[in-house]
Amino acid sequence: MRIMVINPNTSTSMTEHLRQELEKIKRADTELTVTCPTVGPVTIESAYDEAMAVPPTLELVRLANREGYDGVILACFSDPGIHAAKEISDIPVVGIQEASLHVAAMLGYKFSILTPLARRIPHKHEEVRRYRLEDSLASVRALGMTVAETDADPRRTKQRILEVAARAAEEDGAEVMILGCAGMAGYAAEVERELGVVVLDPSAVALKLCEALIDAGLRHSKRALFARPPEKEFKK
Repeated sequence: MRIMVINPNTSTSMTEHLRQELEKIKRADTELTVTCPTVGPVTIESAYDEAMAVPPTLELVRLANREGYDGVILACFSDPGIHAAKEISDIPVVGIQEASLHVAAMLGYKFSILTPLARRIPHKHEEVRRYRLEDSLASVRALGMTVAETDADPRRTKQRILEVAARAAEEDGAEVMILGCAGMAGYAAEVERELGVVVLDPSAVALKLCEALIDAGLRHSKRALFARPPEKEFKK
């Protein structure tokens, strides 16, 4: 099977980091293309960044459909443009946030989300409510690092994840931790061993879910919510 993993920001270093981590866990018969847009924000840390990232991300979704891929992964924990991507796609589109929130709710009584910046905490609460999973949310806690810093400073990132996750477990009662940024890919196993709680790497969860959907021959329903948009003229 062929899966396109789209990092919706334009950071080539983060895209390469994702590729290296996902290549370690993909099935032997899975061919991955890990890519990012050439235009747009270098990191996604606001609603504005998300909005600017959507058009070039959707072009890559269209490309995956044209070139015969079997599935697409949106590898940003904001899942920018995910509903629009599902509308225009005939193959499964899996967002790393959507996938990991649902899986976390299956694996323990309460989960916590670790997000890079404190100002994004309200956004994460909104997203959890959108999926009607607020009863399963223990907390959203911030690392106090930018997305770029999580990518550039692995040692500090891992240390902050350990510190913040430990507080979420001890003070908030979280049984499952979600590493809420694609820049945190690759730390889950070590953090889980050290803290004794379940830790989800959303990019890894999304990859395995995407492989399973493809194997099962499942697609998004086109009846209403993800119906293909009507053809119309767009002025440029």
